[in-house]
Amino acid sequence: MAASRRGSYARVNRGFTMTKLLIAVNVIVFLVLSLWGNTQDAQFMADHGALWTPYVLQYHEYYRLVTSQFLHFGFMHLFNNMLLLYFMGDVLEQIFGKAKFLIFYLLTGVCGNLLTMLYEQSTGSYAVSAGASGAIFGVLGGLLFLILKYHGRVSYMSTGQLVFFIVYSLVAGYTSGGVNNMAHLGGLIGGFLLSPLFCAVDFKK
Repeated sequence: MAASRRGSYARVNRGFTMTKLLIAVNVIVFLVLSLWGNTQDAQFMADHGALWTPYVLQYHEYYRLVTSQFLHFGFMHLFNNMLLLYFMGDVLEQIFGKAKFLIFYLLTGVCGNLLTMLYEQSTGSYAVSAGASGAIFGVLGGLLFLILKYHGRVSYMSTGQLVFFIVYSLVAGYTSGGVNNMAHLGGLIGGFLLSPLFCAVDFKK
């Protein structure tokens, strides 16, 4: 379905998408690790690519900035993140295109991990972290930029609805235990700032 007015971008049902591929990779990684050990064990996750700041800084294991985005602490952690990615990722993918969306997704996830490391360095408190939520908040940041820039709706979501969802998600994270809020905030800021560089659609009648 085409855009009905300036500032609007409609969601179209398609076959293969990068969003679906990312979900599939996350699920496969989770299943494989579940066969090998306990995905809710911090040491096990650190041994298999989760973000652990001392390893990155001392041993230069920079790959963790990316691999940690595909690891999840238990089924519900995976399920909640993949549900959000399914509903939000495809919208932004249609605007950026498959290749740009993949790069954007990974970069915003890295942004979340970098802010996590900076925060941990400043506080001296470290924790093993993993999950796709940094990149997913990057998607939200990208969508926020687009609907603010074009003064309207992106697919089925208005500016007010998206802002409410972002604020609610951030507050829920800060009021819950075991949540890497710096990854959420870093991904959100990264997504908002990077979105202008990746935007490939001009919303015109």
